[in-house]
Amino acid sequence: MTEAEFMAETQRLTAACPGLSPLGAGILAAMTLGIAQDSRSFARIFDISHALVLREAAVLDDEFGLLSGHLTGHRRMFQPTTRAEALLHRS
Repeated sequence: MTEAEFMAETQRLTAACPGLSPLGAGILAAMTLGIAQDSRSFARIFDISHALVLREAAVLDDEFGLLSGHLTGHRRMFQPTTRAEALLHRS
């Protein structure tokens, strides 16, 4: 997986889901590409504040219905919803 592939998937998701932020699309892309499966790993890998990642994960869950998950310690595990699965596997 290259940076170009990650960016292409992020851009595809942003275009496919109006209102989805680049950060939200990045979280979904990282999850589906196996880069990060939890909020703390995503924050560390992309050098982003963990609080921002948690806030965006809440938006993906509450506003878009694309992410569910549970807190394990101080991290939120990413779990795509059925709606997210459909979005993630579109060509």
